[in-house]
Amino acid sequence: MFDVKNKKITVMGLGLLGRGLGDVKFLAKQGAKLIVTDLKTEKMLAQSVKQIKNLPNVKLVLGKHRLLDFKNKDYILKAAGVPLNSPFIKTAKNNKIPVKMDESWFANYCPCPIIGITGTRGKTTTSHLIYELVKNLKKSFLAGNVVGVATLPLIKKVKENNLVVLELSSWQLQGWHDEKISPHIAVITNIYPDHMNYYKTMDKYVNDKKSIYQYQSSKDYLILNKNNPYSKQFAKEAKSKVIWFSVQDVPKNWQLKIKGQHNLENVAASLKVAKILKISQPQVKKVIENFKGVEGRLEFVRQYKGINFYNDTTATTPEAVMAALNSFPGENIVLLAGGSDKRIKYSQLAKLIKQKVKAVILLEGMATQKLVSQLKKVKFDKTMVFADSLREAFKQAKYILQPGDVFLFSPGATSFGLFINEYDRGEQFKKMVNNFK
Repeated sequence: MFDVKNKKITVMGLGLLGRGLGDVKFLAKQGAKLIVTDLKTEKMLAQSVKQIKNLPNVKLVLGKHRLLDFKNKDYILKAAGVPLNSPFIKTAKNNKIPVKMDESWFANYCPCPIIGITGTRGKTTTSHLIYELVKNLKKSFLAGNVVGVATLPLIKKVKENNLVVLELSSWQLQGWHDEKISPHIAVITNIYPDHMNYYKTMDKYVNDKKSIYQYQSSKDYLILNKNNPYSKQFAKEAKSKVIWFSVQDVPKNWQLKIKGQHNLENVAASLKVAKILKISQPQVKKVIENFKGVEGRLEFVRQYKGINFYNDTTATTPEAVMAALNSFPGENIVLLAGGSDKRIKYSQLAKLIKQKVKAVILLEGMATQKLVSQLKKVKFDKTMVFADSLREAFKQAKYILQPGDVFLFSPGATSFGLFINEYDRGEQFKKMVNNFK
């Protein structure tokens, strides 16, 4: 039974996405004595802080971390994205204090099967698709890498005959390695270079992803992309039943609302989960044909004077932008891209931009500089303009956009600098679109 009453817990990372906030509220309600620490200041975290500031058993240490908060504690709850070499986590481990993470701590107590989904691209759409498929089968919960949803509090809600669908980032999966557990059904959509500013090597990145299947047994399932190079390695290592998916698994006569070849892969992965759970084909078809996609992922925002505006803010890698560009065959695309660098390569994206795009507007950032360098190498000779803000980007767009164009916001980079995070970036884009004249 999960019991943290009177336990001394340091929560490392409050954040602004709601997951840290949800964990703090839950642990406080359970009677834990909390220290909440974050490198962001109280002003930066204002919207989270105001909701927990007056809780009697919560002490805030913001704008810094202190080593003393990682000693003499019962647990440390570490947020995703805490550096691999954090001296504070090292201090906790040296003091034999268990370091927990939200999703894996929950999984240790979860009484029902878990479906876990990871991948460089497509994990959010696939997770939402699977949730839509299973929620009519039995009571189900969607959590993990979901904005505003903390997973740990589900401990008090989930019953034995329920299902839990967890979207899992590589960072979140670190905790599964620590706990040496994996979901009953694991889905890996694909693997491409990402977060190289954090991991430094692909091996470290891939190693975190592997925890989604490494602790499975022969009674569990691993669903893999037939066309991704890493899948063969995963299949060899797996102790579970391996099931393959590809775009050919999606019936050609189905009328999908979501665009792009990459989304066919997401649908194909979802079909394999539906088959394991014995969901009827008519029900599966109905759910998938009615699925409109997820906010911020090739999200259609508005048509104005014949121009179609798409918000693809969660495209933070070159591969994600390439998937978006390939979703509009034969159309005139004005691409808004750029941002902060994750130490990934832009050579292939530059080649595709030259083929597919009539104009590109670039937001400032180190990734932008790398992309510009590659665009020069491929002799990109169409319109290329620069903007130091989203407002400036829209001013430039007015001179470029014409009826029949697609205005695609697909950054291919992280949002730090100009925006709080990728969700803030998408919201700002949509506001500008809806005010566009």
